[in-house]
Amino acid sequence: MGSIAAIQCAMTAILLVSTTVSSDDKSPIPADPSSLNTWFQDNVKPLADRKGTIDPALEAAEAKPRTIKVRQDGSGEFKTLKDAINSIPTGNTERVIVDIGPGEYIEKLKIERGKPFVTFLGSPSNKPTLSFDGTAKEYGTVYSATLEAEADYFVAANIIIKNSAPRPNGELKGEQAVALRISGDKSAFYNCRLLGFQDTLCDDKGRHLFKDCYIEGTVDYIFGSGKSLYLGTELHVIGEENGNFITAHARNSEAEDTGFSFVHCKVDGTGAKGAYLGRAWQARPRVVFSYTTMSDVVNPEGWSNNFHPERDQTALFGEYKCEGEGANPAGRAKASKQLTPDQAAPFISLGFIEGSKWVLHPPN
Repeated sequence: MGSIAAIQCAMTAILLVSTTVSSDDKSPIPADPSSLNTWFQDNVKPLADRKGTIDPALEAAEAKPRTIKVRQDGSGEFKTLKDAINSIPTGNTERVIVDIGPGEYIEKLKIERGKPFVTFLGSPSNKPTLSFDGTAKEYGTVYSATLEAEADYFVAANIIIKNSAPRPNGELKGEQAVALRISGDKSAFYNCRLLGFQDTLCDDKGRHLFKDCYIEGTVDYIFGSGKSLYLGTELHVIGEENGNFITAHARNSEAEDTGFSFVHCKVDGTGAKGAYLGRAWQARPRVVFSYTTMSDVVNPEGWSNNFHPERDQTALFGEYKCEGEGANPAGRAKASKQLTPDQAAPFISLGFIEGSKWVLHPPN
């Protein structure tokens, strides 16, 4: 019993200290979902009110934004997104807003690391679709993405990103197909839809914000080593005969300051055997759901140690004040923890991603 108590104390310490929260990022996300947008407006002030408080390079880039238009009918500067990206110089230092007209753009896209401060902007009433059918067999899993965003300070708003490869049936190797790989730091997604099956979103590395998005898939459809805050986002499960896994966070060491935090999200979809909120793909995943509504699509166990019982003691799979039929704490797996307010606090503020330094509203 002494060793078990020691492990529990250690896990509590990990919950409390492993996430850095700066003093100006601590305003907690309110429990009332109807207050989320007001809280966001209060804590993400307009750029004009934040001079001298955000990253200097970002402030300089936002001071002189420029817009380029992509229109399939030829009415913009470019007809393809690839040409628009190619027009942005390596070493870019200003915000470039790529205004994307409606339609489906069947292109495999990559924003290289040397091209920061790029925004993809669509219309909220007629979102453009970025589509490609890359698979792991052809490109390797993480490089199969329709859009690979490697540069820092990337923003997407009102965009649909999908991988149009066929649904995997388990008969062939390399059927995984990523819609989006985000590996740049300090990147944000607003009102975007990410569509695919297995491995839809590679939340690869860096700090990210997803707000008011929709993400669907089958297995491990949010995976990677990112440190991301998901606000007001719908996670839609496409039922698999052998069950589903929503997240597969990759973390092996307590020194890795990474994790996924879902706040005021919704988990729904289909599937007879139910979906696991996450699996311990590696030894020390860190995933927390707070104030989230879970339908009966969620497996009563909630979480999986991925056939590694020892990971019950090292995984940080947390839930805080969630509701719905799928949120019942009775029967949860050993790896699961119902968090106290103090334990949950680091995961329910902008401080989780140090957002006060870089999170801005998307352009209109």
